[in-house]
Amino acid sequence: MVKSKDSLGSLSKLSLGGRIYNYFDLKKAAQKLGFELSKLPYSLRILFENALRSEDDINNDRKTLEGFGHWIENKTSNQEVAFMPARVLMQDFTGVPAVVDLAAMRDAVVKLGGDPLKINPLIPVDLVIDHSVQADFTGSTDAFAKNVELEMKRNKERYEFLRWGAHAFENFRVVPPGTGICHQVNLEYLAQVVWLDGDMAYPDTLVGTDSHTTMVNGLSVLGWGVGGIEAEAAMLGQSLPMIIPEVIGLKLTGIMPQGITATDLVLTVTQMLRKKGVVGKFVEYFGPGLASLALADRATIANMAPEYGATCGFFPVDAETIKYLKLSGRDESRIALVEEYAKIQGLWRDESSEPVYTDVLELNLSSLVPSLAGPKRPQDRVALKDAAKEFNAATGLDPRVSGALQDRRVKPEEEGVINGDVVIAAITSCTNTSNPSVMIAAGLVAKRAVELGITKKPWVKASLAPGSKVVTEYLRAAGLDKYLDQIGFNLVGYGCTTCIGNSGPLAPEIEAEITKNDLTVASVLSGNRNFEGRVHPLTKANYLASPPLVVAYALLGTMLIDITTEPLGVGLDGKLVYLKDIWPSNDMINKIVESTVKADMFKAKYSDVFSGDDAWKAMKVTDSPTYKWDRNSTYINNPPYFEGMSASLGLDSRDLKDHRIKPEGNNALILKILAIFGDSITTDHISPAGNISKTSPAAKYLTDNGVEQKDFNSYGSRRGNHEVMMRGTFANIRIKNEMCRGVEGGFTMKDGKQMTIYDAAMDYKAKGVSSVIFAGKEYGSGSSRDWAAKGPMLLGVKVVIAESFERIHRSNLVGMGILPLTFTQGMTRMDLNLDGSEEVEIKDFGAVEIHKKVQAIIRKADGGEQEINLELQINTENEVEYIANGGILQRVVRGRL
Repeated sequence: MVKSKDSLGSLSKLSLGGRIYNYFDLKKAAQKLGFELSKLPYSLRILFENALRSEDDINNDRKTLEGFGHWIENKTSNQEVAFMPARVLMQDFTGVPAVVDLAAMRDAVVKLGGDPLKINPLIPVDLVIDHSVQADFTGSTDAFAKNVELEMKRNKERYEFLRWGAHAFENFRVVPPGTGICHQVNLEYLAQVVWLDGDMAYPDTLVGTDSHTTMVNGLSVLGWGVGGIEAEAAMLGQSLPMIIPEVIGLKLTGIMPQGITATDLVLTVTQMLRKKGVVGKFVEYFGPGLASLALADRATIANMAPEYGATCGFFPVDAETIKYLKLSGRDESRIALVEEYAKIQGLWRDESSEPVYTDVLELNLSSLVPSLAGPKRPQDRVALKDAAKEFNAATGLDPRVSGALQDRRVKPEEEGVINGDVVIAAITSCTNTSNPSVMIAAGLVAKRAVELGITKKPWVKASLAPGSKVVTEYLRAAGLDKYLDQIGFNLVGYGCTTCIGNSGPLAPEIEAEITKNDLTVASVLSGNRNFEGRVHPLTKANYLASPPLVVAYALLGTMLIDITTEPLGVGLDGKLVYLKDIWPSNDMINKIVESTVKADMFKAKYSDVFSGDDAWKAMKVTDSPTYKWDRNSTYINNPPYFEGMSASLGLDSRDLKDHRIKPEGNNALILKILAIFGDSITTDHISPAGNISKTSPAAKYLTDNGVEQKDFNSYGSRRGNHEVMMRGTFANIRIKNEMCRGVEGGFTMKDGKQMTIYDAAMDYKAKGVSSVIFAGKEYGSGSSRDWAAKGPMLLGVKVVIAESFERIHRSNLVGMGILPLTFTQGMTRMDLNLDGSEEVEIKDFGAVEIHKKVQAIIRKADGGEQEINLELQINTENEVEYIANGGILQRVVRGRL
């Protein structure tokens, strides 16, 4: 626990249930600082408490605290605050490399003469293994068992490593595979709303190594996604510096109409806020409409904060929060503390007092319509009634629907596949499977379809991957699981499957037809991401939808015709069955939710959440404080981040502000262009993700190391091996490097020849040449993936020049020692007429400073030169230190020494 200077004398005591708690009184502190706490947004009140509790005159001082009062006056701030989260949440894709780094840090400390046991998480860390299960087997009662068996076989090395980590590190717990999705486990079990450290009570806060950590904002827990390197810094006691953010208030009014789901609501909110522009901002929900939203609906909205671009999407504590804590079986004494603490601290939602917001938007819930989002981005909402028309417009397919096509849909005579077919229908992802109302609705749609005698089309691969075992329990209690099974939505696993690309293969004959005829086919999933190449390499169009709509599209089987007016199929009585015939009423859904979702289910399923199955328990674990690396392993490898590292920075770097990029005297950086990208290049484009192509550099590495193609597994499963990951960086099949016109995939041009980005990068590194990436707006948007920064660093990328950066990715670049620079005065890469053959010189760089102005010279192959102005996107003094040390990890190791 951080010891506070408590300059305001706000440390107080609370007596409750025969126990005395200590807490920092927000109202008293605000009064002494001369501002009214009720004017501060609820999310910033939690940040204010965090700063009070960690006031040390180094990271947070009196000026930091005064900044919150100034925020109310200006509705914005330039004041830095050091955030100290109560805990860290991880999933296995991002968590494995974090644990690899911790293990490597122990090795580094040993080599530098230190004690490896000094490298431990200083705050609680929970890692939930949820990203490795794939929907290889579907449509059968044993699909779950088969997928789990295959998952354990594929990931044995990784899981043994994580088991070692759970034993070797203090404050580190692992939730075994087959349990649930980290965000849903967090919502249903891990989150406490009010955290206890001894007798000190304070708001539960966290950072997570997955961007959808924000889901828990729906339960009034402040937290967001960070890169793995930031998470490691937080684990090791480093504060996370940030500027007190702007807060956009979204006022909700009215009540959702019949037939509208939480998914329709969140897709509308995502479109609305993305249009507004909330990147780097907090979003906070208020207004009378909140009263009609169940906690699960709020969590659905909070979950998609990364999709609308916000740091978080926060809902204050109120009666619904308490109701959910009781429903999910939380400890009664903790529930009582949450209510009392929230009320005395001004954290309880007060409808009579409206905080000050940077800006306010309003949404009337009664205006919502059934919606999808796609075909490529989650913010591209389309009304359900317009989905077919918009699909045809987006894909260029013929909007006219022939009688033959109609007949095929009503009476499928073949199992082939044609343009417009929905080939994947997946109920998946934490976003929606955490919400009983939409899951029950999906079950009711399946039930009615079975009763009327229609089923999914044969070319559709259907799957059900809930976020926790509680979902299975209430579906079974409602008697709906058997109908989902009959439709083909059998349980495939408890984890993040299709939403992250773990959709598994399509039937071989279908994949062959799609490839042979270059068909435009679609997926419909209840997820939060539908970027190009993410769901499945062969689905060019991907749509986000509510679970009941996923079932409906599996019945329809195509995106070409209007699902709201055209028949889904022919019933047993020979009559056409339409969507309206199978869609349940809100009252029907709510009654089943209330009668089947019980606290006992949560208590039972989470009573042994850390135990795991027999296969997990049988894994052997050593007691060594350092990991015994296997040089032949293609899953876990010791990364080279600390090679040649000294115990201190040396005399030339005592004043970090004066640290120079190249201390030997020549401070100019001479760079070659590795790639030029357009707008909205996401971390899905940058990071290695999904299946490993048999023609990729990563495949060659695996083959050279004796791994057969059938055992390649996914990039996600091999995130603990930097050799695989650096080869998969920028290898997305849909990425477009403007240096290679008309070409998709991870290619670039070097010396007039087209080659993979990896091969070009290795050629440059072998010659001692660093490289630069040029990009457009929102570079690095999407999931918070550390490999989107680690990979480029290992490829020799020293600088990224873009029009703008996504918040998490910019921070991760800095954390890995890569300099993020932005154009100034409205300039873009297009003004430079680059072809990639140019040499870029960052002129005499000198001292690393916050938002330093930098000059660069672009030298053309024909001898021409152009000088441009850039700005260094370093935001805090801590980030100056990170660059000086070569990255966050090196900074932490030196700190421990």
